Amino acid sequence: MNERTREYLRGRFGDHYRQVSIEPPPRANEREWGYIPFSEGGTRMVRHRAWIDLVGGADDLADALADDSVRPQHVYYSAGSYDDPGANSMGRKGWRGSDLVFDLDADHLPGVDPEAATYAEMLATCKEALLRLLDILAGDFGFTDTDVVFSGGRGYHVHVRRADVQSLDRSARGEIATYVRGSEVEFEDLVRTEAVGGAAGRTSPAEKRTLPPEGGWSGRLHERLEAFVDELVAMDEDAALERLRAFDNVGEKKAAGALRAMRENREAIAAGNVDVHPAFLSVTRTLLTEALAEAGAPIDEPVTTDINRLIRLPGSLHGGSGLAVTPLDRDELADFDPLDDAVPDTFRHNDIAVEVTEPGVVELLGDTFSMEAGEHRVTEARGVFLMTRGRAEKAPE
Repeated sequence: MNERTREYLRGRFGDHYRQVSIEPPPRANEREWGYIPFSEGGTRMVRHRAWIDLVGGADDLADALADDSVRPQHVYYSAGSYDDPGANSMGRKGWRGSDLVFDLDADHLPGVDPEAATYAEMLATCKEALLRLLDILAGDFGFTDTDVVFSGGRGYHVHVRRADVQSLDRSARGEIATYVRGSEVEFEDLVRTEAVGGAAGRTSPAEKRTLPPEGGWSGRLHERLEAFVDELVAMDEDAALERLRAFDNVGEKKAAGALRAMRENREAIAAGNVDVHPAFLSVTRTLLTEALAEAGAPIDEPVTTDINRLIRLPGSLHGGSGLAVTPLDRDELADFDPLDDAVPDTFRHNDIAVEVTEPGVVELLGDTFSMEAGEHRVTEARGVFLMTRGRAEKAPE
């Protein structure tokens, strides 16, 4: 980013903050504040700032960010609360407690190739992971009062601010993160095994395996199992057998046995019995092992475990995209398009000249188009997007 570009963005970010109002997080005066200014290199963090250091006598947080001495490229506040948030070392701050924060990054999701997927495709996949995360937090932990935020860049943040999570240490937060990710859940951990009495002529009891249909990971996977069974039972027999033979180590005989068990034992399966037939148990184990890899929320675990983490300020601008860090209600998520809805109104109305240095596809404002290298006149939102992402420089007007 050259000097002309840097000064243009610094000025326009300041203009934006003068036009909006930003609501600070709860207990703002107990949190550490930090920001990255529009300086050469763009990575120097100014941190260990108390609320009064940042806001001073400004009437609104946005007014403070618009001040000539600030006008930041990125703005952060701490998940933690402190006795002295402005102290210049963590040991001197006096930790009181921390919000529980979850971070999903689109380019770090399993199965996403940042080199092949478009920005819009990655963000759409990230929203699916977000919905899984919210379901797990609500259904398994009772965390229904969460704050959801589009990060302005690669994904979403979820904040849990309940009083009973504030004092959790790193270890406890790590256990929650591991559970949410589902990375250490095994099929055999979820199945209950009980002796039910041996068959005639046998001295040892038989075993019955049950996948509890309610609660946590077992209930979540039981839903997937039932949906799979319903799907196959409704199929033509040849199609159903072909579907079963697609599983590893399932031949024609095992497929036929599993399908027959599904059709004859639907009520038992609904009750959680996965031992209705050896072939059905084998298919179930394979199916749910695969489902486990897809059902978790692939959060960035270090963000959740870090009690001193700095996180992006909702309402601020992301200096790597020019998009707004956007708080969202749960009922807004389905229709939320980050590459349109998070575009600040400040940048929607003017055209500007830019010199494209990295040509390629641009996805923004509900449109996808390709830009060649060289000078172009574009909607300011697209120009800001290109400049903040390092794909263009500001051209003279």
